[in-house]
Amino acid sequence: MLRIRYRRILWFFGRVILSVIWWDILLPKIGLRRLSQNTRPNRLQSAARQFRALAVQMGGVMIKVGQFLSARLDVLPREVTDELSGLQDEVRPENFADIRAVIENEFSASLAELFSHFDPQPLAAASIGQVHRARFFAETGREELDIVVKVQRPNIEAIVSVDLDALRVVSRWIDLYPPIRRRIDTPALMEEFSKSLLEEIDYLQEGRNAETFATNFSKQSDVRVPHVYWNRTTLLVLALEYIQAIKITDYPALAAAGLSRSAVAERLFATYLQQIFEDRFFHADPHPGNLFVLPAAVEEGGWQLVFVDFGMTGGLNQKMLNGLREVLIAVGTQDAARLISAYRLLGILLPGADLEAIQNASAVAFSRFWGRTAPELSSLGRDEILQFAQEFSDVLYEMPFQIPENFILLGRCIGILSGICSGLDPEFNIWQQIVPYTRILVDDQRGGGLDWVFKELGDTVRIAAALPRRSEELLNRLEQGKLSIQNPEIQRQLERLPKALHGLSAAVVFAALVSGSIQLYLAGTLDLAAVGAAGAIVALAILLLGR
Repeated sequence: MLRIRYRRILWFFGRVILSVIWWDILLPKIGLRRLSQNTRPNRLQSAARQFRALAVQMGGVMIKVGQFLSARLDVLPREVTDELSGLQDEVRPENFADIRAVIENEFSASLAELFSHFDPQPLAAASIGQVHRARFFAETGREELDIVVKVQRPNIEAIVSVDLDALRVVSRWIDLYPPIRRRIDTPALMEEFSKSLLEEIDYLQEGRNAETFATNFSKQSDVRVPHVYWNRTTLLVLALEYIQAIKITDYPALAAAGLSRSAVAERLFATYLQQIFEDRFFHADPHPGNLFVLPAAVEEGGWQLVFVDFGMTGGLNQKMLNGLREVLIAVGTQDAARLISAYRLLGILLPGADLEAIQNASAVAFSRFWGRTAPELSSLGRDEILQFAQEFSDVLYEMPFQIPENFILLGRCIGILSGICSGLDPEFNIWQQIVPYTRILVDDQRGGGLDWVFKELGDTVRIAAALPRRSEELLNRLEQGKLSIQNPEIQRQLERLPKALHGLSAAVVFAALVSGSIQLYLAGTLDLAAVGAAGAIVALAILLLGR
């Protein structure tokens, strides 16, 4: 049975690859490029639709693959990602006798010994496991606790192993095509996906993830995580506190409970800012089935956000965190140059990317689209979008970005999160949420030591030092006839440019040293402040004597 499954996966992807070779490689070589291009969107959409049907039918890893691919907007066409974006991780439930066998084998005890009640009808069924309501008596006293029990499907480890083996073969096939190999490391992408999936089927790790998340929010009463009952938890079975709450997309129930949907969206977004930028550990699967709202849970009129299912989580190292902070600050301050620096820090720009073109496109995007709400963005006129696309067609066509593997979970998470927040509040303005957090990050950056002072000072001095040389290069081009000047007045101004720029350099250095000295003085570093002040005096003297 597993061998048939293995062959079926290879056969499907083999047919897709052969189709691509025929339509997108061979036909253009014999003069039928237009036919290939005109049919491409429909062919891609059809292939994605066939894969979606296969994934729902087979379950197992295939649904996870579809969800994984739907988040790869950086390497896959929209026709594919759009078709797969609605792929739900729900399949037919397993036979209850098989579920019972898994539990009893794990604990070497009967279901009646383990639970005072166990509902044979699952609350939800997914590709890896399913969830049941149950009750059991606490070890201390005779209190009966309401819980939910996640149980993995029988033989799921063998199914996952076979599916991953087949997909590794497919990734090696794809890697044989040079244009793809230059853009995407498919075997590495496959290994990252495998690692993520294997962690997801370890329920002991999921329990630890839930406790880590709960600890991070332990001082905030408005966020709640179900308690893990370790005496009913194993690698294949996970027992959690049952919390009866409102699904975050059940808008009528939220209204009936007197809850503000916009307030829910704001709190949800704020919790993710904390997870990403402060805790460096985030819940990576924020779909509506994993997020709930518990009314009147804290105090009169209070409510809690409830997070469940921690099988998919992500972490950020210091380099990633620094890069993301730079992105957030750049977006919050509409600084296109800083955004490019953030991209480079994160390593998401492909070699040879036209940084100036990307910066110009980012600056124009800020001026045209920054601050608009979701409805305003969705109602943009076709002419306005086409104008932007035509103006920066080179950047959009080349798409000089490839998201590193460790950002896949974060990208998917943010995409789902933005959809939920916009659904809760159609007027949800992500910019208004980002700007206050940007100010906090800037303050933290400045309060974290004197490194930023020296960095800004060094950048200013380097720019100032380069000004005379660059002006001489400009005049050399003029002397060589490579730069024509039509206005005589401009010619005379250019001849005085080196002297003026030497003075400007001294002025910039003077201002930088004065500013740096003040900051050092306020920070209590008096010796360095004195050195900076002396340097400022020298720069001022050069400025005055050079007139």
